[in-house]
Amino acid sequence: MAANDLFFSPSGLDRKRVQDVVNESLKDADDGELFLEYRQSEAFSFDDGRLKAASFDTTQGFGLRAVAGEATGYAHATDLSEDAIRRAAETVRAVQHGYSGVAAVPPVRTNKKLYPDIDPLQSASFEAKVKLLQEINEYARAKDPRVKQVSASLSGEWQNVEILRAGGEAYRDVRPLVRIGVSVVVEENGRQEAGSFGGGGRGGYEKYLDPQYWRDAVDEALRQALVNLKSIPAPAGEMTVVLGPGWPGILLHEAIGHGLEGDFNRKKTSAFAGLLGQRVAAPGVTVVDDGTIDGRRGSLTIDDEGTPTSRTVLIEDGILKGYMQDRQNARLMGMKPTGNGRRQSFAASVMPRMTNTYMLGGDRTPEEILKSVKKGIYATNFGGGQVDITNGKFVFSCTEAYLIEDGKLGAPIKGATLIGNGPDALTRVSMIGNDMKLDTGVGTCGKNGQSVPVGVGQPTIRLDGLTVGGTAA
Repeated sequence: MAANDLFFSPSGLDRKRVQDVVNESLKDADDGELFLEYRQSEAFSFDDGRLKAASFDTTQGFGLRAVAGEATGYAHATDLSEDAIRRAAETVRAVQHGYSGVAAVPPVRTNKKLYPDIDPLQSASFEAKVKLLQEINEYARAKDPRVKQVSASLSGEWQNVEILRAGGEAYRDVRPLVRIGVSVVVEENGRQEAGSFGGGGRGGYEKYLDPQYWRDAVDEALRQALVNLKSIPAPAGEMTVVLGPGWPGILLHEAIGHGLEGDFNRKKTSAFAGLLGQRVAAPGVTVVDDGTIDGRRGSLTIDDEGTPTSRTVLIEDGILKGYMQDRQNARLMGMKPTGNGRRQSFAASVMPRMTNTYMLGGDRTPEEILKSVKKGIYATNFGGGQVDITNGKFVFSCTEAYLIEDGKLGAPIKGATLIGNGPDALTRVSMIGNDMKLDTGVGTCGKNGQSVPVGVGQPTIRLDGLTVGGTAA
């Protein structure tokens, strides 16, 4: 069924009558919209040699929002009926309290479409999906006798949205999303270690059913696990840290990216507030947020307010150039929306959020960067971390890292954590590699209880004088 038929034909909603309700509820507001969503999702997990779980879910609903100055009225329901929308309108109108705003100009239109109107859930049969997980399990166990446990997961969703604004403007989007995960546990001489790989993007299952893809995924998870079998306790102290390309950009995302979102800067709770046009990073450091990259997990044709996504330069050659904006914060700050207004679902209000955030490459080879370090660590994979947006302080745990000794990679290390301050860390970048890479498509970002898919990336970079927490005696 076409996206523009999902919300009115099946539910019996009359488009004109609903539009009249939207017009009336937003009559004196600065901004707002009716956000309609229909989503189908499925997930499969395989563990201990058998299919452990298979789930399928369908959700639908609406969220009605009115924006008056800094205040927001929001109401949502799963009941797609005119009565429910009218009740929501009564709620959101209460935020205005006699307020008489000037209606914001609607989002500009775009002819670009990042992905086809496909339903990834229908791009492969149930049997093919289960068989894929079985083959992953069998391949991993046959690959190395030290493999003791294999876990594999597969998930997909098909999200359709329509955004109605006062005056009759309507914006539609269809958003496929697929993710695959592989985890391997190995054991040798009584010691167990794990490795993992995750991939995904906006498309169907075809790519992940390709034996070349999933075998490479298993090989990578197994490689990590075997590397960790040889790991030694990590040293501690202040030292030079080299971050590998791709997924290590998650540190950039957390420690710096959130601090460049519009709401934190409007409220002056970000460490970057009031620093536009000033140097906040070392020369050569350029950071962008780009929601227009075809097929990427964090990419969208339009954001959840109807604004086309864009390539927003946040930091250019070390100078702070801009913030990621939704419509409300952009208006209050006298800036333009950047297509970063996102919500987890119809039940959540819009916030400025990242899409695909990454650092551009430089002119050094990865080999040059490693050779320049007499003693330090090289980190290529990260697990969990914590960040304080107000001051940029972060703590991240490394899941794959190595000693660097006299310009060469040494033993793998275990238990290393990187401790620092995001804005300060940017000033410590002394070398930038020419190998910029995006992650494999697994990022999920949390903010104020909402989660949305994102992408990260960076080249190999050298940071001088970063604090490393270790476990070595």
